[in-house]
Amino acid sequence: MTGSTRSQGDPGAAADLIALPGTPLAGAVVQLIKPVEPLSVFNHSIRTYLFARLVAARLELAAGRDYEDDLLFAACAMHDLGVAPDGPHTQRFEVEGADRAAAFLRANGRSEADADEVWQAIALHTSSGIAERRGTLCVLVREGVALDFGGPMGTTNTDALSDEQADIVHAAYPRLEMIRSLTDAIVTQAAKNPRNAPRYALPGEFLREREVYGRTRMEHACRSSRWGN
Repeated sequence: MTGSTRSQGDPGAAADLIALPGTPLAGAVVQLIKPVEPLSVFNHSIRTYLFARLVAARLELAAGRDYEDDLLFAACAMHDLGVAPDGPHTQRFEVEGADRAAAFLRANGRSEADADEVWQAIALHTSSGIAERRGTLCVLVREGVALDFGGPMGTTNTDALSDEQADIVHAAYPRLEMIRSLTDAIVTQAAKNPRNAPRYALPGEFLREREVYGRTRMEHACRSSRWGN
């Protein structure tokens, strides 16, 4: 990305760091998710894209050659669409979000192959050890999410993001107690239907841990993570 070639003290580098794709598809994605997601979840989704882009640069992956930036933005921005309160809430949130995102892409003229690529990246973003083996888009979405959780999800790309870069991104897209509000949304969605909360899957475990312990192990771990919330 352009910002990787500039000093982070350069205002242009800061602008590059938080720039979003200026394409019709990216604009349509923002119009879809912003009204239906809590601001903390929306900001998390955008940070996931910004961090995924940094991971791509660290891995020497180039937009237009190794991945399509519009699809990366779509997958990152819509990866938690399954917890939006306007959804049907009849499947685990990762699959529900993947279905909604794929249908949205088809409705906006993208190919079946593009829709399926984004579907996989969203459906597998909580699946450590699987997402990493299902192609570049799956890797980048998973790593972007992991970086925004600050450690508990595991990542080998921590140094893709400096503290100075993180400060710039967080100033533009504040965390707003994201861990708690996203966990609340996942648990609320999971509690609506037994199909939403399969045992040993992330939503099922979040629901069980909240019911038994009052908070999830993820929430506990994130208190001592890089970001602390």
